[in-house]
Amino acid sequence: MTNDLLYQIALTLVANIGDVHAKALVNRFGDAQSIFKAKKKDLENMEGIGTVRANSIKAFNGFPVCESEIKFIEQFRITPLFLTDKNYPQRLLNCYDSPALLYYRGCANLNNSRVISMVGTRNNSDYGKTTCEKFLEELKQSNIVVVSGLAFGIDTIAHKAAIKNNLPTVGVLAHGLDRIYPQQNKTLAKQMMGEGGLLTEFISNTNPGKQNFPKRNRIVAGICDAVIVIETGKKGGSLITAELGNSYNKDVFAIPGRTSDIKSEGCNYLIKSNKASLITGAADLLEMMNWNETKKILAARQRELFVELTADEKIVTDILQNQDSIQIDQLYFKSGLSSSAMAAALLSLEMQGLVVSLPGKVYMLSP
Repeated sequence: MTNDLLYQIALTLVANIGDVHAKALVNRFGDAQSIFKAKKKDLENMEGIGTVRANSIKAFNGFPVCESEIKFIEQFRITPLFLTDKNYPQRLLNCYDSPALLYYRGCANLNNSRVISMVGTRNNSDYGKTTCEKFLEELKQSNIVVVSGLAFGIDTIAHKAAIKNNLPTVGVLAHGLDRIYPQQNKTLAKQMMGEGGLLTEFISNTNPGKQNFPKRNRIVAGICDAVIVIETGKKGGSLITAELGNSYNKDVFAIPGRTSDIKSEGCNYLIKSNKASLITGAADLLEMMNWNETKKILAARQRELFVELTADEKIVTDILQNQDSIQIDQLYFKSGLSSSAMAAALLSLEMQGLVVSLPGKVYMLSP
C-alpha cells in the first residue's frame, strides 16, 4: 500500500497535471504507479496530455517529499483516500474536477446515505446563529452528516451545533492536516476528529493561501446531497459554493432574510434568481429531499403490495431506496445492468410513476 501511496501522492504534485488530467490518466493506465512507469510516447499520445505534461511526469523528482508525507500520514494515523478507493467520497466522483487524493482524520462515514453542506457568512448576525442552531437541532434524529469549512461564523456555528445534537460533522480544510486555520478553532477541530472528521486535499506544510479556498469550496459543494446557505452577503465563498453546487447538480437551498438586511442579500439573490430553493427550516429540507421516513416507509410498502416488478426494475428500485437519489453513472455501476437494460427499466418505472428523473441525469423514487 505504501508503494501505491507514494505514486498517488506524486501524481498530485506533478507540474501541469491537475485533477481532471490525473483522473483521465488513472482511467487510461489503471493506477498511479503505472502512469509513472508508462512510456513517454504512450503518455504523449493520450488525448489532453501531450508532450509538455508527459515531460512533467517523466521528469518528476519529488519522491522524497512524497516519502516524507507518508511518514506524516503514518505518524498521525491519517487515512489517504485515492479516487479508486472504495471509501473515497462517491458523490465527489460525479464532479469533473474532484481531487484525485484526499487526506482524512476522523470517524464519520463520508459515504453516509445523507450528507448536507452548510455554509454562510463569517460575520453572522444573531439571526444567522439562531437559525443555524435551530436547523440542526431539528435534524438530530435524521441520520445526517454535516459538512462545512471550519471557518469563522456560520461554519463554526454549524460544526458546534452538529456536535451538540450528536450529528457527525466534517470540516473541509484549505491547508494541510498539520495545522488548523483559524487557530481559534483548534479545540473544536480536535473534538470533531472524535465525532466527525477533518478532510483536505493538501499535503502537510501547505499554508491556507487565498487560492486554496475556492478549491476547498468545491469539495464542500461536491461531497453532499444538498448545499444549505444560512446567511451570506452578495459576495463571498458561500455564493461560490452555491454556484458550484448547482454546477454539480446538487440541491441548493437558502434561508431568506429581510430585504433590508445586508447579510441576507446573498440568500435572497440565490432564491430570486432560481439558484436556490427557499426553505425556512429543517422540515422543508426533509420534505424536499424526500427524507421523511414515514412517507418513505409507506411508499415502499405500497410498491411491495401493488406493483409487480421485473428483476431489472427491482434492482433499480432497491438501489434507489437506499440512495435517496443517484446519478445515472453510479446507478449503472451499482446495478451491473447493461445500458439497454437500464434504459428499459427506468422508462418502465417512470411510466408506472415509481421513479422520477431529475436534472443532471439523476433519479429518485417518487415521493
